[in-house]
Amino acid sequence: MLEAGCDEAGRGCLAGPVFAAAVILPADFWLEDLDDSKKTSKDQREQLRKEIEDGALAFAVSYCTPTTIDKINILNASFEAMHHAIAKLDRDPEKLLIDGNRFKPFKGIPFECIIKGDGKIASIAAASILAKTYRDDYMERKHRKYPYYAWDTNKGYPTLAHRLAIEKYGPCSLHRKSFQLLPRPVQTQLF
Repeated sequence: MLEAGCDEAGRGCLAGPVFAAAVILPADFWLEDLDDSKKTSKDQREQLRKEIEDGALAFAVSYCTPTTIDKINILNASFEAMHHAIAKLDRDPEKLLIDGNRFKPFKGIPFECIIKGDGKIASIAAASILAKTYRDDYMERKHRKYPYYAWDTNKGYPTLAHRLAIEKYGPCSLHRKSFQLLPRPVQTQLF
């Protein structure tokens, strides 16, 4: 049975697209360091990406823009990015293995949601690696246009440096306007 593992990267970011990947691996595929992308180093991810792309039966990566995220919300945008990635595969999967606990059905293909699947299922881990590395590459390219947000290091996540830059320079077109870009001021009550 051809199973495609699916995962996304960038749901918790303040800026940039959410990326998703779908990967179909051979039954005997094995890589020693293959794991959830959050548990691997940048160098490991880059090496794994090459080995996944060389060894996969099929893989595809897609994304949804910040504008789409703002229109349909981050959860639905994550599903849409996964749908786009699955549709781009050059083989039709017979089953989808989804990282997480929810998914919107796609073209009637049976699916199974697996919580923390990126640490349990090789094809989901592979999708995690591809989604993360493609997204990181994208954010590093955008860093050249918007260097003050430090996307070369934070990749759009809500770090202190990123939030301080938003406070100083304001948001740009890649920021998710539906997200709380800056913390709400602390309300103090006088007695």
